[in-house]
Amino acid sequence: MPGFANPLETWNARFAGDDYLFGEEPNDFVQREAPRLPRGATVLCVADGEGRNSVWLAQQGHAVTAFDFAPNAVAKAKRLAAARNVAVDHRIGDVYDWPWTAAQYDAVVVVFIQFVPPEERGAVFAGLRAAMKPGGLLLLEGYRPEQVDYGTGGPPRREHMYTREWLAHEFADWDVLLLDAYDAEVREGRGHRGMSALVDLVARRPAA
Repeated sequence: MPGFANPLETWNARFAGDDYLFGEEPNDFVQREAPRLPRGATVLCVADGEGRNSVWLAQQGHAVTAFDFAPNAVAKAKRLAAARNVAVDHRIGDVYDWPWTAAQYDAVVVVFIQFVPPEERGAVFAGLRAAMKPGGLLLLEGYRPEQVDYGTGGPPRREHMYTREWLAHEFADWDVLLLDAYDAEVREGRGHRGMSALVDLVARRPAA
């Protein structure tokens, strides 16, 4: 996942330890909403870091492709998949040049990609849309601007965060199954710990 100054160096340094920065267990939102996925779904996990979400989804029987731009994060994701005895197509890739139209998936999972600045967000979200089959699901969790005050994860930049209103507008032409803004205690490794300002979206791409 990119950072801001020397992004690859920064994130490789953050992922350099033997431990898993955001833990080895899946994100709570992903666990709650995964039952919406069809059996054996094809899933793309975007900026997946060390693999906690992609590996868990593979354990549920899904065919998962995942990417992150930090090579050492991808290496740890592969080790986690091997330890859990599941197959995941883990790749090194970046949200800014990922081949979004190369394949289409039953679901795209996006968790905390707050590194994307507002001026790049339109292109990235267009890519997310293009990677989904008609009728496919987007599962997205992000931070709201109030997260900067909590300081428990994400960059210290309010403009990088999402609001409920912005997501509602962005996906007004989709079938929004869930859109919820709330505060909750997050405990994901040493990277995300403490009360957090969250916003969750589950939206279905129109079938036609």
